[in-house]
Amino acid sequence: METKNTEDQFEEFEKYDTLSDQDIFTKIWTEPRRIFKFINDTQYEKYLYILMIFAGIVRAFDRASAKDMGDNSSLFSIVFSCIIGGGMLGWISYYIYAALLSWSGKWLNGAGNTSSIYRMMAYAMIPSIMGLVFVFFQIAVYGQDYFKSNTDYLESNIVGSILFWISLTIEILLSLASLVFMVIGLSEVQKFSIGKAVTNLILPIAFIVVPILIIVLIAFLVKV
Repeated sequence: METKNTEDQFEEFEKYDTLSDQDIFTKIWTEPRRIFKFINDTQYEKYLYILMIFAGIVRAFDRASAKDMGDNSSLFSIVFSCIIGGGMLGWISYYIYAALLSWSGKWLNGAGNTSSIYRMMAYAMIPSIMGLVFVFFQIAVYGQDYFKSNTDYLESNIVGSILFWISLTIEILLSLASLVFMVIGLSEVQKFSIGKAVTNLILPIAFIVVPILIIVLIAFLVKV
């Protein structure tokens, strides 16, 4: 009986690919589907919360730059709020998005629940998190100007301008890599084709944006 149980446990272990922690972070670049299959099958979530904290920080810095917060806030307050606020609260938006993906995915007959999608998203964000290196580099070089709407500091410094565009290009490429990983990961978790995974990534956004557009359109027509 003991031998039989041992054999069953061995067979159960053999069903899954064997990957180390290092493999997760290195092979995701060349074998993303294999990595996401392993994460989903084994419910691997080591570093999950650390990754989501950094993902929240990434989102906070993106928002601060897009809103030109440097026009009205000091560099210290921006960096502090992005690191502390983004790190503590940023994960909430990703969890809500994961819940919406799970909900809309069921409409498309997809598998996976909120937890499995959230887990996948954490590792899909690895490239974007790496982009923080270039964000901090630009902050070190340009200071508060990095968050300002005025870009004269780029026009007056050719070397600085070149460094800015190189860093920005790398950040964009890393963000695109995260998006690709998100599509592949979602297709694995929800057992979708790539096309369905892309559709499901868009659906939650559509559920939010479309009603807002309708309300704005109605308000505009009423005024007219």
